[in-house]
Amino acid sequence: MTKDKKIQIQKTETSTGKNIITALDIGSSKICCFIAEVKSGARMAPDNILSPERASSIEVIGIGHQASKGVKAGTIIDLRATETAVAHAVESAELMAKDRLQGQPIKSVLINVPGMHTLPHPLSVDVRIAGHEVSDRDVRNALSHSHNIVVPGKEELIHVIPAGYSIDRTKGIQEPRGMIGQNLGVNITAITGLSPALRHLAAVAGQNNLELDGFCSTPYASGLAASVGDELQLGCTVIDIGGGTTSIAVFFEGKLVYSAAIPVGGIHVTNDIARGLITSIADAERIKTLYGNAHATGIDNGELIDVPPMGEEEHEHPNYVPRSFLTSIIQPRIEETFELVRAKLVDSGISQIAGRRVILTGGASQLPGLCDIGQLILDKQIRLGKPRNIKGLAEATGGPAFSTAVGLLIYAAEHADEIPAVSSSRSFGLPGPLNNPMLQKVTHWLKENW
Repeated sequence: MTKDKKIQIQKTETSTGKNIITALDIGSSKICCFIAEVKSGARMAPDNILSPERASSIEVIGIGHQASKGVKAGTIIDLRATETAVAHAVESAELMAKDRLQGQPIKSVLINVPGMHTLPHPLSVDVRIAGHEVSDRDVRNALSHSHNIVVPGKEELIHVIPAGYSIDRTKGIQEPRGMIGQNLGVNITAITGLSPALRHLAAVAGQNNLELDGFCSTPYASGLAASVGDELQLGCTVIDIGGGTTSIAVFFEGKLVYSAAIPVGGIHVTNDIARGLITSIADAERIKTLYGNAHATGIDNGELIDVPPMGEEEHEHPNYVPRSFLTSIIQPRIEETFELVRAKLVDSGISQIAGRRVILTGGASQLPGLCDIGQLILDKQIRLGKPRNIKGLAEATGGPAFSTAVGLLIYAAEHADEIPAVSSSRSFGLPGPLNNPMLQKVTHWLKENW
């Protein structure tokens, strides 16, 4: 397979002809596995934007999720713990889908890459076509220039997204094939992943006997799942607030044009509460869920909450604190998060293209008052986004916390042509350049001794 060709997501086909795809979301707070059936007849719309009609062709048939182990701020810090958590999540999903899978195990997965480990590379490429019709080869030749940005040993290419075409300086062309001109121009959004992070994610899949279909950036997946209607076409910013990181994706004219991340998430809010109220992290998480608010209200002043003191086995006497005090702990961290997001957008020069629409998603986005703070700081219209138009999602798994997992399924079914061939290696589940004899020996040793 040459570099300028794309791979196709491997679909497990059962004896009844069903096409099965599997998404694996490895996050800081949870690890989630979704198995879905893609019905025949699913096709890309001309504008490349997900529509409810096309989304309905994806049906989730298996769901498994576990509390995350061995992952901190989007980085795997304990490979064995992560592998075990992934095994439990995959096993639960397979058990739920066993009838549709006819007892067959899943063979391959598409894995998310946290925004902290990805880098965007906007490119403009011109290819001379000398007056003949634009062919598929011409388009592939233009897109292949994105391979030049990869730094061997440091980065791997995970997305090659054509953001727009032009012919002889005529812009706004959606489909150039068959058109005639002298020069073909392509604006490309190339996304690379840091090699060590990809290596660890691939090793987790390999240790669970799963082949690697490819990678997908977390904010990109979340955007595909949480957006509706013309949001992607008109321009919007998707902010995925996860447990350990906050990821940012900017879409314009239906395409991803920018992505970034900051190392702040819901876990940081929980830790602030634990320190401020001098309670355990588990109790701080419970208090945040039940009483937390990012924006102060008049009701908070008169309400008291009982905080279990840290280190006491039996909570015999009430330890009341005003709810307004809890809000005063949460609000500064939320304001800091949005300030950092705004700084990323301004520094990148993408703020104007991003439009005035923001979609908040991710597990930590459900904190009351979050949208109010975001609107004040970002000066944009904000709504809470969750997965839409996907069959088989239970109410408990249909919220913002599962946007990335659902987005991975949408990406696998509709956008697999954006995965470059060099990012997939079926033999050992490792990215192409990482698939070397020495690494194979290490992988074999791990399998034998772990």
